[in-house]
Amino acid sequence: MSTASTAEASSREDAAVLRVALSETTAALADKTTLVTSLTAECEQLRTERDRLLASYERLRLELELLKRRLFVAKAERADTSQLMLEFAATLAALDKLGPVPDAPAATTDQEAPSESGAPTDAPSGSDAPSENEAPSPPPGGDAKDPKKKPKGRRDVRNAPLEEERVELSDELFEELVASGKAERIGYEESCKLMWKRAGMRRLLIARVKYRAVDAQGEAHIETTPLPPESFPRSLAAPSLLAHVIVEKYCDGLPLNRIEDRFTRDGCSVDRGTLCRWVEDAGATVGATVIEAARKDALAHAFCIATDATGILVQPPRSDDGKRQPCRRGHYFVQIADRDHIFFEYTAKETSDAVRLMFQGYDGYVQADAKSVYDTLFREPESDDEDKAACTEVGCWSHARTKFWEATIAKDVVAREGLARIARIFEIDRGFKGKSPHDIQRLRRAHLKPHLDGFVLWTEQQYELVRNQRGLLRTALGYVVRQKAALLRVLDDGRLVLENNRSERELRRIAVGRKAWMFAGSDDHAASAGHLFSLVASARLHALDPEAYIRDLLRVLAHWPKDRFLELAPKYWAATRARLDAAQLAREVGDLTVPPPPAEQQTAPS
Repeated sequence: MSTASTAEASSREDAAVLRVALSETTAALADKTTLVTSLTAECEQLRTERDRLLASYERLRLELELLKRRLFVAKAERADTSQLMLEFAATLAALDKLGPVPDAPAATTDQEAPSESGAPTDAPSGSDAPSENEAPSPPPGGDAKDPKKKPKGRRDVRNAPLEEERVELSDELFEELVASGKAERIGYEESCKLMWKRAGMRRLLIARVKYRAVDAQGEAHIETTPLPPESFPRSLAAPSLLAHVIVEKYCDGLPLNRIEDRFTRDGCSVDRGTLCRWVEDAGATVGATVIEAARKDALAHAFCIATDATGILVQPPRSDDGKRQPCRRGHYFVQIADRDHIFFEYTAKETSDAVRLMFQGYDGYVQADAKSVYDTLFREPESDDEDKAACTEVGCWSHARTKFWEATIAKDVVAREGLARIARIFEIDRGFKGKSPHDIQRLRRAHLKPHLDGFVLWTEQQYELVRNQRGLLRTALGYVVRQKAALLRVLDDGRLVLENNRSERELRRIAVGRKAWMFAGSDDHAASAGHLFSLVASARLHALDPEAYIRDLLRVLAHWPKDRFLELAPKYWAATRARLDAAQLAREVGDLTVPPPPAEQQTAPS
């Protein structure tokens, strides 16, 4: 074989070996590529899972932080408004240019409740952000704060409406000199302290005159003066004691067992079961008379009803085998009809049907939070047969502000800007306090509307950026987006207010009380308690002493005509009491002269 043939054969063998090696390398490379692709996909999946877990962890961390703040930090939603004003000075200055700045109104001494002014009790206050060439100026429509007054020493209690007990202190040596003519008294140096005397039960002895008369046949007959009408015949308690027990529990929050202990210390114990029957009967009685009349008046004439709800534990009856069952949850709805009436309505369940029944026949404004159970009030009737007109929803800016305040725990600049914008809205509206509803409506449309529209537009833009991200910020922004129409409803009428804080304040009566008495004994007892809560709250609304009012109410209720119970409601009680005989009213038992009805019953909302 020639040398050329040998070289060619060797080259073919080498080429074959190389081809085999190349095939093996290609196969190995394909395997590696497949492995790399698989690992890359797995890594991307793990990265996505990590990001999802990190986002979940961050949400849980923020929720935990919020819960800690609610449990261990003051519940008031306080924010450093000065810092917010500085942080968003440029933004707020641009907002102020959207509309004309209102002239500062004259200082007012109006001392209405915060809910009347349109600003929440914990609403932040600040000042307009000054431009570069301007000095800081007071907020639009706001009043400058008065400097703190200097203390004037101890309070003089001689002007207080208190019974006075005088104690004279003399010096024995000087008294001897006075007696001997060597000295004389020239006056007194007087000072006052506050003292306390325990006042407890009194025994009311009802002495009915007995008569012995002889008729024409010469027979003797004995007759006793009949008992006059009473609200609770044969009850051991007089109206004053019933009123005292009611106010102790439903105004001051004392449970019946503590009232029982206090009566025992005063020397006359009353079993708590008896006390329970007293208050339940009283609540059912006033609920079917005065409260029912006031409710019909509110549903017929109220301009705006503010409402909210809170839970309460109710003890169910024993099971068939005699065992106690665990407490279940009921609900109290508060209804504030303008500044006329306040009602606490108990419902076993917080449902749309219960809400619809409470507002049946009413078609005015309803201010509430965005809870879904209220949606039934704002929907048009589905059929012509349905006797119902849709109410008009009014939103609550305090609820909107709460959402942004909760979102600030993440130190989010968007949430902080939302707080600053809402603070400016409350600040401007506070400047309209004390003016007529017509003027308030005009000023709001001229000066507040640009800020409201700007805030809603800003919220919608920010919501689009985070709508796919779960968290507190999306919740805050989404609340405003969904409640846009209801939140802007304050521009419709000057009598509407920005927030529903007054409902929250009234529900504190339930929250404070249930910490002491813990639960209601039954659904009927909870309903009766709601009527008594209504009486106490309405009496305080009209600056009446709850105990004195309830005592007088229970005194006259048995004598009053059934078609005139509205005259006994707290709104009209001052005028009604002025027409009663004071001497007759002061007696715990006895006849009572019912005055004629007033010439014109004022039923329009005040």
